[in-house]
Amino acid sequence: MTRAIASFHQLDRKLNELENTELVHLRAGWFMENLLAWTDGIAKHGRIASFLNPDRRMPWVATHDIAELAARELTHPTGDRRSVREVGSEDLSMTEVAAMIGREIGRAVDYRLIDSNRKEVEAAFLQKFGTPARWLYDNQTYAALNDGRVRFHGKRSPLPTKMETFLRNTWKPHYLACLAKPHEPESFSTWCAREARRLSKDIDPVVAHGSS
Repeated sequence: MTRAIASFHQLDRKLNELENTELVHLRAGWFMENLLAWTDGIAKHGRIASFLNPDRRMPWVATHDIAELAARELTHPTGDRRSVREVGSEDLSMTEVAAMIGREIGRAVDYRLIDSNRKEVEAAFLQKFGTPARWLYDNQTYAALNDGRVRFHGKRSPLPTKMETFLRNTWKPHYLACLAKPHEPESFSTWCAREARRLSKDIDPVVAHGSS
């Protein structure tokens, strides 16, 4: 099972059943806005901790870019009856993203791969943060990305927003807000960042030292 990705595939198939309809499927790898979920963990612990393999490179996309591309496709159709366009500004791993964040904020940031097979990780999620269905959904999605069942191929349709621009203009204000509110309720992402030293699969984390 590939969970989140499977639902997109099913939607593609149903849409392709429409007759006399021009369809363009825009496929993004990973939204830059997903980084907002890890902001508090970086602010409090200088760390991103997740189930995604640190060297897994994916095409990153800012949501407003893909929205503008979709609008152009609607207003200026190409005439293709059925087409698929993979989109992405640049392919980056979580290790590379952590390094870019470190440079942007001028402090050390490391990325840790959390071992989702550890019972205490699952127990903490179920006790404090989510449901069994959500745990299974997230784990199967990450597993499909990590083992290559979901992969990105073909020529990319380039999009204008680069990661450095997104971090500076969109992500960093959220980071500064987290620094100003140190007592916000803990999320699962922040809990993972706090407990990462003992729950990580990594022997040595990859650390990015920012420069002021």
